[in-house]
Amino acid sequence: MKTNIPVYDICSLTNNSKDDILISRFAHYLSVHKNLFIPHKHSFYHLVYFTQGGGSQTIDFEYVAVKPDQIYFMIPGQVHNWDFEGHVDGYIINFSAAFFQSFLLKAGYLDELPFFSGIVADSVIDIPADMQTIIPALFEELVKENAGEQLLKADMIRAILLKLFIAVSRLGNKHDNVPAYNYTLLRNFQKLIEKNYTTLKLPKEYAELLFITPNHLNALCSAMLGIPAGEVIRNRIALEAKRLLINRELGIAEIADQLNFADNSYFTKFFKKQAGVTPEEFRKHNHN
Repeated sequence: MKTNIPVYDICSLTNNSKDDILISRFAHYLSVHKNLFIPHKHSFYHLVYFTQGGGSQTIDFEYVAVKPDQIYFMIPGQVHNWDFEGHVDGYIINFSAAFFQSFLLKAGYLDELPFFSGIVADSVIDIPADMQTIIPALFEELVKENAGEQLLKADMIRAILLKLFIAVSRLGNKHDNVPAYNYTLLRNFQKLIEKNYTTLKLPKEYAELLFITPNHLNALCSAMLGIPAGEVIRNRIALEAKRLLINRELGIAEIADQLNFADNSYFTKFFKKQAGVTPEEFRKHNHN
């Protein structure tokens, strides 16, 4: 697939082909990687905790204000860029999917964490006052452990990271009171969309794969996300269209074909209904 969107892996950021994790103070990271202010993608999991600074960032074309005591999480493939104001500092951690594979028996453990869903509203979290000492202390532990050469260093980093993930997961997760079965069903639906959004576009097709009725799937999405199942599917298709549209080497017809639309006209009508603008208008606005 043609692309002019930079896609970074950890190796390209550390110049070491064996690295599966990068831990750094954020101000130092920014001073080294000055090119990350333009829209780019990661092939790794990514999180930042801000201790100083302001401005904004966009995650998958959603604007988010930056402020101290805020943490955000990203999964591989999301489009991201920053527009900071003043001195910005904090902590940054990048790690590959493989980093935890040898440590956890549950291969899908990270997928169960609400902030690694790829949904921006669930991934940007303001840390409450009573945790604003605890969370930075965990990041400090990670920085110090990473700088040393103690026995089982990588496993200790994994253990501290898991402690951090659990602590953040407990901060007012809106799915806390949802039955475990419903939450698992929703995440399985979202995973199926991720794998099949170019070929399966109807709720009934996903309901069949989940062994439930379309009405059950719609009720689940409406209760947990506030939108019907069909809208969840269309939102994912529209998001991928936006990611492709910022690549000016791709024609509109090529994008329509990649997303499996019957023709360019149908794709344009779909995109305008979802995004409020035509593909050409979206591309022009984001290019400027």
